[in-house]
Amino acid sequence: MKISIQTEDFDVAAECAALRQGRSDVGALASFVGLVRETGEAGALTGMSLEHYSGMTEKSLSEIVEQARARLPILDATVIHRIGELRPGDNIVLVAVAASHRGEAFAACEFIMDYLKTRAPFWKKEETPEGSRWVDARESDDRAAEKWTA
Repeated sequence: MKISIQTEDFDVAAECAALRQGRSDVGALASFVGLVRETGEAGALTGMSLEHYSGMTEKSLSEIVEQARARLPILDATVIHRIGELRPGDNIVLVAVAASHRGEAFAACEFIMDYLKTRAPFWKKEETPEGSRWVDARESDDRAAEKWTA
């Protein structure tokens, strides 16, 4: 398992290759990449800043991946989340999951992302031409995570 909180960008292809390197038991690799959009909750974005609680965030992400492992037979996972100042088009997050079969890989990738959005201690501030504003948690993210508790 790889968990990284970083300011620098990541290479999706290189991270996915590293996840399966030297393994012949991987039959599926599912990934999700989150990007900064040009528009946010408050309209046109000029940028975004992401903050986190060092130490606690890494622990939270590790626990989320372990919860995915307890639910689904995954072989390995990578979660990379960027912090700091980002611009439209920049990568924010990568979740990649290796499994024997596609169903488990897709489900675990979705589970990790749903829980990351609702349970990991990140704070997002959107920058617009009119100023900046902190982004509140979204009900749609809570609903997405709730499906895993049923």
